Amino acid sequence: MNKNGIRSVTIVSVFFCLLWLVGLGWAVGEYYAGKPDNIPKKTNVEKKEGTKKEGLHIVALGDSLTRGTGDETGKGYVGVLMDEVKEKSKQDVRLTNLGITGQRSDQLKEQIQQAEVQRQIKTADMILVTMGGNDLFRGGQGLLEFDTEEITDIEKKFLENMNFIFQQIRASNPDSNVFFIGLYNPFIDLEQGKEMSAVVRHWNYQSAELSASFPKIVFVPTFDLFELKVNDYLYTDKFHPNTKGYRLIAERVASLLTW
Repeated sequence: MNKNGIRSVTIVSVFFCLLWLVGLGWAVGEYYAGKPDNIPKKTNVEKKEGTKKEGLHIVALGDSLTRGTGDETGKGYVGVLMDEVKEKSKQDVRLTNLGITGQRSDQLKEQIQQAEVQRQIKTADMILVTMGGNDLFRGGQGLLEFDTEEITDIEKKFLENMNFIFQQIRASNPDSNVFFIGLYNPFIDLEQGKEMSAVVRHWNYQSAELSASFPKIVFVPTFDLFELKVNDYLYTDKFHPNTKGYRLIAERVASLLTW
Protein backbone atom coordinates (compact mmCIF):
# COMPACT_ATOMS: atom_id res chain seq x y z
CA MET A 1 0.00 0.00 0.00
CA ASN A 2 1.41 3.37 -0.93
CA LYS A 3 1.86 6.25 1.46
CA ASN A 4 -1.35 8.01 0.38
CA GLY A 5 -3.40 4.89 1.09
CA ILE A 6 -1.88 4.43 4.52
CA ARG A 7 -2.52 8.09 5.30
CA SER A 8 -6.16 7.80 4.22
CA VAL A 9 -6.75 4.70 6.35
CA THR A 10 -5.13 6.36 9.33
CA ILE A 11 -7.28 9.48 9.01
CA VAL A 12 -10.46 7.44 8.71
CA SER A 13 -9.48 5.32 11.71
CA VAL A 14 -8.77 8.38 13.82
CA PHE A 15 -12.08 9.93 12.75
CA PHE A 16 -14.10 6.87 13.78
CA CYS A 17 -12.13 6.59 17.00
CA LEU A 18 -12.94 10.20 17.90
CA LEU A 19 -16.56 9.66 16.94
CA TRP A 20 -16.72 6.61 19.21
CA LEU A 21 -15.21 8.54 22.14
CA VAL A 22 -17.65 11.42 21.70
CA GLY A 23 -20.56 8.99 21.61
CA LEU A 24 -19.30 7.19 24.70
CA GLY A 25 -18.89 10.46 26.56
CA TRP A 26 -22.38 11.56 25.62
CA ALA A 27 -23.90 8.27 26.75
CA VAL A 28 -22.07 8.32 30.08
CA GLY A 29 -23.02 11.93 30.61
CA GLU A 30 -26.69 11.14 30.04
CA TYR A 31 -26.54 8.22 32.50
CA TYR A 32 -24.95 10.10 35.40
CA ALA A 33 -26.05 13.63 34.81
CA GLY A 34 -29.38 13.13 33.12
CA LYS A 35 -32.60 14.10 34.95
CA PRO A 36 -35.19 11.47 35.78
CA ASP A 37 -38.68 11.86 34.45
CA ASN A 38 -40.29 12.69 37.81
CA ILE A 39 -38.16 14.97 39.95
CA PRO A 40 -39.33 15.43 43.58
CA LYS A 41 -39.98 19.12 43.95
CA LYS A 42 -38.61 20.93 46.97
CA THR A 43 -41.37 22.02 49.32
CA ASN A 44 -40.91 25.45 50.77
CA VAL A 45 -42.50 25.28 54.19
CA GLU A 46 -43.72 28.72 55.06
CA LYS A 47 -43.91 29.53 58.72
CA LYS A 48 -47.45 30.54 59.28
CA GLU A 49 -47.64 32.96 62.08
CA GLY A 50 -50.69 32.61 64.26
CA THR A 51 -53.11 35.41 64.79
CA LYS A 52 -51.02 38.12 66.31
CA LYS A 53 -52.38 39.32 69.61
CA GLU A 54 -51.90 42.83 70.86
CA GLY A 55 -49.89 41.94 73.94
CA LEU A 56 -51.30 40.27 77.04
CA HIS A 57 -54.79 40.65 78.41
CA ILE A 58 -55.39 40.60 82.17
CA VAL A 59 -58.93 40.39 83.54
CA ALA A 60 -59.47 41.22 87.22
CA LEU A 61 -62.61 40.17 89.07
CA GLY A 62 -63.70 40.75 92.62
CA ASP A 63 -64.27 43.36 95.28
CA SER A 64 -62.62 46.54 96.59
CA LEU A 65 -59.20 44.87 96.70
CA THR A 66 -59.45 44.44 92.95
CA ARG A 67 -60.37 48.12 92.68
CA GLY A 68 -57.38 49.08 94.84
CA THR A 69 -59.30 50.84 97.61
CA GLY A 70 -56.85 52.26 100.14
CA ASP A 71 -53.90 52.62 97.78
CA GLU A 72 -52.90 56.27 97.53
CA THR A 73 -51.34 55.63 94.12
CA GLY A 74 -54.63 54.26 92.80
CA LYS A 75 -52.94 51.15 91.39
CA GLY A 76 -53.81 48.51 93.93
CA TYR A 77 -52.22 45.09 93.63
CA VAL A 78 -53.64 44.73 90.11
CA GLY A 79 -51.85 47.82 88.83
CA VAL A 80 -48.56 46.93 90.49
CA LEU A 81 -48.74 43.41 89.09
CA MET A 82 -49.54 44.77 85.64
CA ASP A 83 -46.36 46.87 85.73
CA GLU A 84 -44.39 43.79 86.77
CA VAL A 85 -45.82 41.73 83.92
CA LYS A 86 -44.97 44.47 81.41
CA GLU A 87 -41.39 44.63 82.61
CA LYS A 88 -40.77 40.88 82.71
CA SER A 89 -42.67 39.84 79.57
CA LYS A 90 -41.53 42.81 77.42
CA GLN A 91 -45.04 42.93 75.99
CA ASP A 92 -47.88 45.40 76.03
CA VAL A 93 -50.43 44.57 78.70
CA ARG A 94 -54.13 45.40 78.53
CA LEU A 95 -56.16 45.39 81.74
CA THR A 96 -59.90 44.89 82.11
CA ASN A 97 -60.78 45.59 85.74
CA LEU A 98 -64.27 44.29 86.51
CA GLY A 99 -64.00 44.60 90.30
CA ILE A 100 -66.91 46.09 92.23
CA THR A 101 -66.43 47.64 95.65
CA GLY A 102 -68.37 45.76 98.33
CA GLN A 103 -69.08 42.78 96.10
CA ARG A 104 -69.86 39.41 97.69
CA SER A 105 -69.55 35.97 96.12
CA ASP A 106 -73.27 35.72 95.33
CA GLN A 107 -73.01 39.00 93.40
CA LEU A 108 -69.92 37.84 91.54
CA LYS A 109 -71.85 34.69 90.69
CA GLU A 110 -74.41 36.87 88.92
CA GLN A 111 -71.78 39.07 87.27
CA ILE A 112 -69.85 36.10 85.87
CA GLN A 113 -72.90 35.07 83.86
CA GLN A 114 -73.09 38.36 81.95
CA ALA A 115 -72.28 38.02 78.25
CA GLU A 116 -69.75 40.87 78.21
CA VAL A 117 -67.93 39.51 81.26
CA GLN A 118 -67.72 36.08 79.63
CA ARG A 119 -66.41 37.69 76.45
CA GLN A 120 -63.62 39.43 78.38
CA ILE A 121 -62.73 36.24 80.24
CA LYS A 122 -62.57 34.31 76.98
CA THR A 123 -59.79 36.55 75.65
CA ALA A 124 -57.82 36.76 78.91
CA ASP A 125 -54.26 35.50 79.27
CA MET A 126 -54.44 35.89 83.05
CA ILE A 127 -57.40 36.16 85.42
CA LEU A 128 -57.17 37.63 88.91
CA VAL A 129 -59.83 37.13 91.58
CA THR A 130 -60.26 38.66 95.03
CA MET A 131 -63.36 37.51 96.88
CA GLY A 132 -64.53 36.52 100.35
CA GLY A 133 -63.73 39.48 102.58
CA ASN A 134 -67.24 40.90 102.34
CA ASP A 135 -68.80 37.46 102.79
CA LEU A 136 -66.86 36.74 105.97
CA PHE A 137 -66.29 40.11 107.63
CA ARG A 138 -69.49 41.86 106.43
CA GLY A 139 -67.98 45.28 107.08
CA GLY A 140 -66.84 44.29 110.55
CA GLN A 141 -70.20 42.82 111.54
CA GLY A 142 -68.76 39.33 111.29
CA LEU A 143 -66.38 40.16 114.10
CA LEU A 144 -69.18 41.38 116.36
CA GLU A 145 -71.46 38.44 115.59
CA PHE A 146 -68.84 35.80 116.09
CA ASP A 147 -70.68 32.51 115.98
CA THR A 148 -69.07 29.29 114.80
CA GLU A 149 -72.24 27.77 113.38
CA GLU A 150 -73.14 30.93 111.48
CA ILE A 151 -69.60 31.25 110.10
CA THR A 152 -69.75 27.62 108.94
CA ASP A 153 -72.95 28.30 107.00
CA ILE A 154 -71.48 31.45 105.44
CA GLU A 155 -68.32 29.58 104.44
CA LYS A 156 -70.32 26.74 102.88
CA LYS A 157 -72.38 29.14 100.79
CA PHE A 158 -69.24 31.03 99.77
CA LEU A 159 -67.54 27.84 98.56
CA GLU A 160 -70.64 26.87 96.58
CA ASN A 161 -70.64 30.27 94.88
CA MET A 162 -66.92 30.11 94.12
CA ASN A 163 -67.27 26.61 92.72
CA PHE A 164 -69.90 27.92 90.30
CA ILE A 165 -67.72 30.95 89.44
CA PHE A 166 -64.69 28.78 88.68
CA GLN A 167 -66.82 26.49 86.54
CA GLN A 168 -68.00 29.47 84.52
CA ILE A 169 -64.45 30.79 84.12
CA ARG A 170 -63.21 27.42 82.91
CA ALA A 171 -66.16 27.07 80.53
CA SER A 172 -65.31 30.45 78.96
CA ASN A 173 -61.54 30.03 79.06
CA PRO A 174 -60.02 26.61 79.84
CA ASP A 175 -56.39 27.67 79.33
CA SER A 176 -55.55 30.93 81.10
CA ASN A 177 -53.99 30.94 84.55
CA VAL A 178 -56.33 32.05 87.32
CA PHE A 179 -54.96 33.49 90.56
CA PHE A 180 -57.38 33.45 93.49
CA ILE A 181 -56.15 35.80 96.23
CA GLY A 182 -56.65 34.51 99.77
CA LEU A 183 -57.80 36.49 102.81
CA TYR A 184 -55.72 38.18 105.49
CA ASN A 185 -57.07 39.13 108.93
CA PRO A 186 -57.26 42.92 109.34
CA PHE A 187 -58.57 42.48 112.91
CA ILE A 188 -55.69 40.41 114.21
CA ASP A 189 -54.72 43.02 116.85
CA LEU A 190 -58.24 43.30 118.28
CA GLU A 191 -59.67 41.42 121.23
CA GLN A 192 -61.12 38.59 119.16
CA GLY A 193 -58.30 38.74 116.64
CA LYS A 194 -56.88 35.30 117.39
CA GLU A 195 -60.28 33.62 117.09
CA MET A 196 -60.90 35.39 113.81
CA SER A 197 -57.46 34.35 112.59
CA ALA A 198 -58.42 30.72 113.14
CA VAL A 199 -61.57 31.28 111.10
CA VAL A 200 -59.61 33.00 108.29
CA ARG A 201 -57.03 30.22 108.17
CA HIS A 202 -59.74 27.58 107.84
CA TRP A 203 -61.52 29.70 105.22
CA ASN A 204 -58.28 29.96 103.25
CA TYR A 205 -57.64 26.23 103.54
CA GLN A 206 -61.06 25.40 102.08
CA SER A 207 -60.55 28.01 99.34
CA ALA A 208 -57.17 26.49 98.46
CA GLU A 209 -58.68 23.00 98.29
CA LEU A 210 -61.44 24.24 95.99
CA SER A 211 -58.92 26.01 93.74
CA ALA A 212 -56.81 22.86 93.49
CA SER A 213 -59.78 20.93 92.12
CA PHE A 214 -59.69 23.05 88.94
CA PRO A 215 -56.90 23.07 86.34
CA LYS A 216 -54.67 26.16 86.37
CA ILE A 217 -56.48 27.87 89.24
CA VAL A 218 -53.89 28.84 91.82
CA PHE A 219 -54.69 29.93 95.36
CA VAL A 220 -52.42 32.79 96.50
CA PRO A 221 -52.00 33.03 100.29
CA THR A 222 -51.74 36.50 101.85
CA PHE A 223 -52.46 35.79 105.53
CA ASP A 224 -48.78 35.52 106.44
CA LEU A 225 -47.94 38.82 104.72
CA PHE A 226 -50.06 40.79 107.19
CA GLU A 227 -49.83 38.56 110.25
CA LEU A 228 -46.87 40.10 112.08
CA LYS A 229 -47.25 43.80 111.18
CA VAL A 230 -50.84 44.14 110.09
CA ASN A 231 -51.15 47.84 110.96
CA ASP A 232 -48.11 48.69 108.87
CA TYR A 233 -49.88 47.46 105.78
CA LEU A 234 -53.44 48.69 106.35
CA TYR A 235 -55.11 51.86 105.12
CA THR A 236 -56.56 54.33 107.62
CA ASP A 237 -59.87 52.42 107.60
CA LYS A 238 -57.98 49.51 109.21
CA PHE A 239 -59.52 47.11 106.74
CA HIS A 240 -58.12 47.61 103.24
CA PRO A 241 -54.41 47.36 102.42
CA ASN A 242 -52.41 50.54 101.98
CA THR A 243 -49.87 51.05 99.19
CA LYS A 244 -47.32 48.83 100.94
CA GLY A 245 -49.91 46.13 101.57
CA TYR A 246 -51.01 46.02 97.97
CA ARG A 247 -47.41 45.81 96.84
CA LEU A 248 -46.90 42.78 99.08
CA ILE A 249 -49.87 41.05 97.45
CA ALA A 250 -48.68 41.93 93.95
CA GLU A 251 -45.20 40.62 94.67
CA ARG A 252 -46.65 37.36 95.99
CA VAL A 253 -48.62 36.84 92.78
CA ALA A 254 -45.65 37.88 90.63
CA SER A 255 -43.47 35.28 92.36
CA LEU A 256 -45.78 32.57 91.00
CA LEU A 257 -45.53 33.70 87.39
CA THR A 258 -43.25 31.96 84.87
CA TRP A 259 -41.83 33.68 81.80
